[in-house]
Amino acid sequence: MSWVVALALPSAIAAGVILLAMRTALRDRLVDRPNERSLHAEPTPRLGGLGVMVGAVSCAMLFGETPHRIALACALALCAVSAVDDWRSLPVAVRLSAHLAAAVVIAGISTSGAWIVVIALGIVWSANLYNFMDGADGLAGLMAVIGFGTLSIAASHSGAIPLALVCACVASAAGGFLAFNFPPARIFMGDAGSVPLGFLAAALGTIGTVEGAWPPWLPLLVFSPFIADASVTLIRRVVRGERAWVAHREHAYQRLVLSGWSARKLALVMAGLMLCAAASALAALRGGELLQRGILLAWLILYGLLVPALELKYPRDNKNRIGARQSNRTPGE
Repeated sequence: MSWVVALALPSAIAAGVILLAMRTALRDRLVDRPNERSLHAEPTPRLGGLGVMVGAVSCAMLFGETPHRIALACALALCAVSAVDDWRSLPVAVRLSAHLAAAVVIAGISTSGAWIVVIALGIVWSANLYNFMDGADGLAGLMAVIGFGTLSIAASHSGAIPLALVCACVASAAGGFLAFNFPPARIFMGDAGSVPLGFLAAALGTIGTVEGAWPPWLPLLVFSPFIADASVTLIRRVVRGERAWVAHREHAYQRLVLSGWSARKLALVMAGLMLCAAASALAALRGGELLQRGILLAWLILYGLLVPALELKYPRDNKNRIGARQSNRTPGE
């Protein structure tokens, strides 16, 4: 019965909250309006994250143990801060302070000593990279469904059922949002959803490692499509002396859309890559150390080949101003 609730109820709650919010004044107040950095061409409500978090947290709290509930409470706090940011655009220092405070809480209950700093910074990065990658229809929602779904399977296999149910709730809620966000999107997630989802990916990943539900590399491999794109882009911008926190369109997924890919094609290709990463992570988890090292090495080589290949085929100076989501409204794409 617990699994039925965890898999079905969060998505229903998320969808219900989104439908309700779309009938209120929030529809006009929380709107993502196109600008020179956007991929979309029409003003679109960004209310989806509220539905995801209400659906995920309300149900996951029923199943989680104390560390999980602490992570969920921190995610809910980040959702509140990020919702204000969606509405009025908070200063960077305020947003990062909230991210760091939540990350320190999780690091503090998970480890000690210098590792607290390392893990806290990793969690902050995860919260922000998920936000960076939430820029195309269906992308962040698919990553949440596949990523947290995989963590749920891994935790279940290891016997960490409370953690498995918590992750299932997050995946289910993201599925309820995806029904509105799959190309062509009718609603966006907004920072209120992307930031706490990125936080939960790292926070639950860390807690699961401490509990022995999975090795530390598993969450990294599962979410590696997001991690690789966001990290390579950030490093590149820092090396060039650019302000990393300023909005841009240099991520690989953004350049693919600007070069003519429809959002639907991008979502499906990325879903395929995510599923391959998830399947190989679960296969490695069941295998021995040699298989695990081989799979991890294979993914490192693959990303090492993909990055320069994308640079050559879709260079950063692409000036194509395609209205991505507008072009994606062609039936049958």
